[in-house]
Amino acid sequence: MNLQTKIPLQKQSKNLIDYKSGILLLGSCFVENIGDKLDYFKFKNLQNPFGILFHPKAIENLITNAINRKVYSEKDVFFHNEQWHCFDAHSKLSHISKACLLENLNSTIKLTNQQIYKSTHIIITLGTAWVYNFIETNNVVANCHKVTQKQFEKELMPVDAIFQSLENIVVNIKKVNSKADVIFTVSPVRHIKDGFVENTQSKAHLISAIHQIINTGNSIYYFPSYEIMMDELRDYRFYAEDMIHPNQTAVNYIWEAFKNVWISKDVFNTMNEIDTIQKGFLHKPFNENSKAHQKFLQNLEEKKRLIKNKYAYIVF
Repeated sequence: MNLQTKIPLQKQSKNLIDYKSGILLLGSCFVENIGDKLDYFKFKNLQNPFGILFHPKAIENLITNAINRKVYSEKDVFFHNEQWHCFDAHSKLSHISKACLLENLNSTIKLTNQQIYKSTHIIITLGTAWVYNFIETNNVVANCHKVTQKQFEKELMPVDAIFQSLENIVVNIKKVNSKADVIFTVSPVRHIKDGFVENTQSKAHLISAIHQIINTGNSIYYFPSYEIMMDELRDYRFYAEDMIHPNQTAVNYIWEAFKNVWISKDVFNTMNEIDTIQKGFLHKPFNENSKAHQKFLQNLEEKKRLIKNKYAYIVF
């Protein structure tokens, strides 16, 4: 008896991720779940340099600004709630010092520029089609930074507008890095603060637009993380206590699906070796001075040395 409907998945690209790959991850908080897995297994990656970006326009703006090497100045930041903020970035970049914020913004935009040029894979996770327009400038913001809601107009991006935004993203990336695989996915995180019906409508707009932009001949792909959560894991036991975010079991499940589609089997053994080392760091001995524990530490160091010999950039 089969108690689960499985989504058929297969490798679509010949450009699979290995330890030579460079990966840029942009988008909603779910992209950081995948990014954390890539970190754990020591792949070369940069995730959300401007912090979590929920909607397509914010990601488009970041990529455009990074490629054009935008220089942030005082006109791009503002003071609110005892900190300096930028509407292009998440509050994790906000700072009590205006000078420090500007320095961080400009160094991060340079870093993003470099990563776009050299990435073999760019993973973009879209969270919502709802955007906030700052009335004073008539610009869509990446983050409201708890500025009063009356200063914004909330609107749902139409499918055509999302498609145009995604097309701009792809064109800009391919203009400077034609060999990169661009992987779109929709976050399974439920944005129910927008409303239940509104969240469904939002996800539908994102999915419709993405499927218009997919072109495997031009290395543009879709990974169904949203569909896996909705169909294969359709049970509240796969959600965190907030009933909004996937829990660790769900993240692990979706990661395994991603791994089987996008990561080269040639590095599975190395991943297992790194997993053994990472788990070794968590080992708590009964007696730190025992011969058995000293032997365990020696073996762990030897495993680290062997990995380091194969991949010099890896640091534990």
